[in-house]
Amino acid sequence: MEASDLRVALFSGNYNYTRDGANQTLNLLVGYLLSRGVKVRIYAPTSRTPAFPPVGDLVSAPSIKIPLRGEYKLTRGMGNRVRRDLDAFAPNMIHVSAPDRLGHKALNYAEKHNIARVASYHTRFETYMSYYGLGFLVPPMIGIQKRFLQPGR
Repeated sequence: MEASDLRVALFSGNYNYTRDGANQTLNLLVGYLLSRGVKVRIYAPTSRTPAFPPVGDLVSAPSIKIPLRGEYKLTRGMGNRVRRDLDAFAPNMIHVSAPDRLGHKALNYAEKHNIARVASYHTRFETYMSYYGLGFLVPPMIGIQKRFLQPGR
């Protein structure tokens, strides 16, 4: 397979609406893939005032602001508009970078359509639970992340 045969759909909880290490890394990755001829489409929450211009073709995914951390957003899944765009893009690789609702919907989509999938891990989300006084949510959060990163998914 040639690089130009790859069609990668990247799903992220934050691609450019705030600046952090994870999204800067993802933008660098997309820039590299595009420079090699890979077709890439990014699905992530967006903002009217993003922290920096996105690298690649960014499609806005439905989201809400996270309570107590309004600078970040929580995805609400794909929604029909994203799913139609994804169908039209016809990826042969799904890359998920956050174990949020959008990431899990992307994994389900890949499984249903027999599309290769890969996950990258940028943040230990379970550590946030104790920080915000929600330590009882650590075990379920670890379970969610295991499903997300499970080999063969």
